Amino acid sequence: MGEDSSTAPRKIVALKPSLCLHFIMSIITRRNFFQRTGMAAAGGIALPGLLSASLRAETEPNWITKPEWLNLTRESAIEPELPIIDPHHHLWDRSQLADRYMLEELIEDTRDHNIRQTVFVECSAMYRADGLEEFRVVGETEFVQGVAAMSASGAYGEMRAATGIVGAANLCIGERVAAVLEAQIAASPQRFRGIRQRAAWGDSAYIRALGGWPSTPANLPRRILLDSDFRKGYAQLRTHGLSFEGWVFHTHIDDLTDLAKAFPDTTIIFNHLGGPIGVESYAGRRDEVFAAWKLSVAELAKCPNVVAKLGGLQMIVNGYDWHKRDKPPTSDQLLETNRDWYNYTIDQFGPDRCMFESNFPVDKLSCSYTVLWNQFKKLTKNFSKDERADMFHDTAMRVYRLTRV
Repeated sequence: MGEDSSTAPRKIVALKPSLCLHFIMSIITRRNFFQRTGMAAAGGIALPGLLSASLRAETEPNWITKPEWLNLTRESAIEPELPIIDPHHHLWDRSQLADRYMLEELIEDTRDHNIRQTVFVECSAMYRADGLEEFRVVGETEFVQGVAAMSASGAYGEMRAATGIVGAANLCIGERVAAVLEAQIAASPQRFRGIRQRAAWGDSAYIRALGGWPSTPANLPRRILLDSDFRKGYAQLRTHGLSFEGWVFHTHIDDLTDLAKAFPDTTIIFNHLGGPIGVESYAGRRDEVFAAWKLSVAELAKCPNVVAKLGGLQMIVNGYDWHKRDKPPTSDQLLETNRDWYNYTIDQFGPDRCMFESNFPVDKLSCSYTVLWNQFKKLTKNFSKDERADMFHDTAMRVYRLTRV
């Protein structure tokens, strides 16, 4: 992508290497995507050349979570007593970017629904500042282990945060990753459950950034799940009793299916319904994307070692632009838009292989936590009690090997 042709003066701030790493890697968070990759960012940071022309034309308020805007749509929780395990959320404290989502924010968001437990999923938070590069990811697990211990004390309420932890590792280093996996498990022996290495590759820098495609190492293969070195590392997951979070866009779901077939003894959790893309060259092609997505999901569902997370459709990459509207969507509006994606996935996998997820705070750009879970409850009102228990609680408890709370 070419340099910005604008002649407007910019303030350039030099960042220390450790801050640069977190700055670039943290683009998975839509809340500050504009701030971290555009001009006019927090602290006067400018990184020209990383944004498409259409994104540069956006105004900053379109790219940050706005509490006052979220409060324009308020709903009471439906069935507030229904037990829920939220199997996918993030935690971070990036104070230099005015971006914080810690235990206190999680508690505030979850207070209306009966969230019993949560599972933390990696997001490049709190990596170690020094030591061997491949082991720096362990810092994130150490950080979340501390947050989980705070929650387990009972001092913050009945909910138990991060009873399961999914961390990061570069599986492309092959068999050498075994030592990293062992360090991750040692950092949280009672909670560490799996690995996510993001594989959401797109054909533009913008789409790759929205999917959190890592900036380092720079030579990662585009179809990483098919890479022979990656698979040598992936084979270590079974040895260590760990699952794998499959985060791909809809264009690469078939690669995840190939991986699942090659390693039938390793559990794969299909993230965010395979990230249907609805921006840039995919904008205005919803029916075409849906048709291709259905074929790929049907094949993936044939693999008994794969389970599906239902959620993550409120991201910018999905192209619905909820965050640009005058008011946030209601649960009815979300359901009307998302129903077909959810129903097809449930039909293919079955309720006992599905689990609803929040993907907060990423999806918080588009809607509140209460509205999001009201959508899921309305979607499943005609399912049986046991089927609903699976999707809201029991599938997550089984897959992540959690103790009932």
